[in-house]
Amino acid sequence: ETGTGSWTRSQRSIVSCTFRSQVSSPSIATSRKSGPYFSSLDSSIDILKKRAQDLIENINESRQKDHALMTNFRDSLKIKVSDLTEKLEERMYQIYNHHNKIIQEKLQEFTQKMAKISHLETELKQVCHSVETVYKDLCIQPEAITAEEEQTHRDGES
Repeated sequence: ETGTGSWTRSQRSIVSCTFRSQVSSPSIATSRKSGPYFSSLDSSIDILKKRAQDLIENINESRQKDHALMTNFRDSLKIKVSDLTEKLEERMYQIYNHHNKIIQEKLQEFTQKMAKISHLETELKQVCHSVETVYKDLCIQPEAITAEEEQTHRDGES
């Protein structure tokens, strides 16, 4: 994807430039025989070739420096992100521990209240059973009263 500005990993490798001379050897040989004008031209061409080669070497050195800079930046960024992630994770576990303590306290309170409710339920059942027994005792049919109980009842009235 060269148009979007993002490079693939293979495109990120350092691209080096090279310079190849387009002047062929026979023309150089004939120009040296031709006189001072052509030797001056040859000298200018050599100077241009040298300047072009120097520029290409400067570009390649600059690219190597850029690559080294980006590599150092990436490594530094990885370390910083790793450190930050570690601190964030440590803080997260501290919060988890704090919440666990609160939850544990609430569960302990809940367990105690459930035990109290269970105890009160048992007491309530006992009270209900006692009330039921008293109610049954009060609601005994009159024909079930024995003659002795009737006599005791009459004696109490007199």
